[in-house]
This record gives sequence, structure tokens and C-alpha cells, in this order.
Amino acid sequence: MDQQTVTLSPAAAKRVAAIAEKQGKPAILRLSVEGGGCSGFQYKFGLAETVDDDDNVTQTDAVRLVVDAVSLDLVSGSVVDFVESLGGSAFRVENPQAASGCGCGTSFAV
Repeated sequence: MDQQTVTLSPAAAKRVAAIAEKQGKPAILRLSVEGGGCSGFQYKFGLAETVDDDDNVTQTDAVRLVVDAVSLDLVSGSVVDFVESLGGSAFRVENPQAASGCGCGTSFAV
């Protein structure tokens, strides 16, 4: 896998497509990293209307995943998945660069 790529699992792509269709928006998921959370950095997800010039773009089925250049340094090589369990359902980032994370799975440290 290209280390400068973040991929979207088929389960995550299916979920993004369903959410985008329901909201009448393009099937573009934006992943960004912000400072904060209990481990230092936290993942932020949202539907995007457009793709910026400096975004890294990957596609799974008809869904695009976009990551800005600054965030890409912290999540390159990651896989974005969608998991459902008894505790609920959520997008999860499997980040090989994360040295540690928190119990909720939304923040990490490098």
C-alpha cells in the first residue's frame, strides 16, 4: 500500500453513500486531524461538498475519501472502516502511525 494514501473500506463507503443520499449531498467523506482529545490528536469526519486542490483523494466504489495535506502526514497508510457493535456504530481509523489511542477510538498520539 502507498504510504501517502488513506483508504476507505467497502463497509465505510456503503455507509457514506447512504448518509450522502439521505442528506442529498455528494458522496465525499472528509477526514481531518485536529489537536485535542484525550491522546493529543482527534479524527474529524464530515461530508464535503467539494474537493480542494491540495486534497489527497482516494475512491472506493462511487465514494471519495478526501484528506487535506496537513492531516495526511498523520494518517497516511490508514484505513477508514465502519463498524457496528453492541456499543453502537462508528467510523474507525486503523492508523499504523498511532503510537497510542484512547478507549473511545477517536483520538490518538504519534
